[in-house]
Amino acid sequence: MRIIVFITDACAVRDILTHIGEPTSPPRLMPARAPPLWEMQDATLGEDNPQAQSAPEYEFDQRIAW
Repeated sequence: MRIIVFITDACAVRDILTHIGEPTSPPRLMPARAPPLWEMQDATLGEDNPQAQSAPEYEFDQRIAW
């Protein structure tokens, strides 16, 4: 794809968007969300989750992981 024109005139942009049936105003801003509240914040790994994997018993060296 190649850009052949860059329209900066607001009136022309509004006319083009209206012609092709697109909204001419930006969408409403939604309020920011808080971080998720975990139900089990203090639970240790693997106590209540049988799918959880424990930490490996060997030290991981990233230099040899290529």
